[in-house]
Amino acid sequence: MSFTIYPAIDLRGGKVVRLKEGDPARMTAYSDDPAEMARKWLGMGAEWLHVVNLDGAFGESDNANVSALKEILKLGAKVQFGGGMRSLDAIESALEMGVSRAILGTIAVENPQIVAEAIRKFGAEKIAAGIDARDGLVRTRGWKDNSGVAALDLANQMRGFGLRTVIFTDVSRDGLGSGLNIPSTRELSERSGLDVIASGGVHTIDDVIAAREANLAGAIIGRALYEGTIDLGEALR
Repeated sequence: MSFTIYPAIDLRGGKVVRLKEGDPARMTAYSDDPAEMARKWLGMGAEWLHVVNLDGAFGESDNANVSALKEILKLGAKVQFGGGMRSLDAIESALEMGVSRAILGTIAVENPQIVAEAIRKFGAEKIAAGIDARDGLVRTRGWKDNSGVAALDLANQMRGFGLRTVIFTDVSRDGLGSGLNIPSTRELSERSGLDVIASGGVHTIDDVIAAREANLAGAIIGRALYEGTIDLGEALR
């Protein structure tokens, strides 16, 4: 399996930000120009970008983020995009805009048949499930709500629909630089048989190496890039 590194561009109010544990009250803004940030990561050799519409995830107005996404897509990058897509129309709109892969989180729990329909309509390569968990249970609606659904159960249900790709985030580590939860991520990958991309807590190059050695499909790097604890060029090499 190839291993892909995804620089993260989290959007809130059209700015590039990072949250700690998904908490909007613990936000750091890094740039007012998401497209310029995207250009930087692509210039360093990234083939994919991981773009998240945080306002959409929180159910808030997201016009500024949609505008920012359009500017990023003009650069010709492959973008996996998530946050607030809770209908087939929203998924179709993102894909028509040029998104390479739509990440479905809350809807995978609350209305899984829409994920099944999206896979049938657009193809498995265009759809990923975002499984964001704390203590093994999936969180929804911008990580505010505990669904009570086990991460592995959701992954297996999605696999039954023909899904191939999951982004797994340990919410308790996200944005804290405390390292990936490799044991849980590896277990999800091995027991579901899906391609799992690790997210949440990448801090040093060792975290990226550990994800690759665990036979994961990739790793998402956010705060570590913006605060300089990982050099993207080195990670890609």
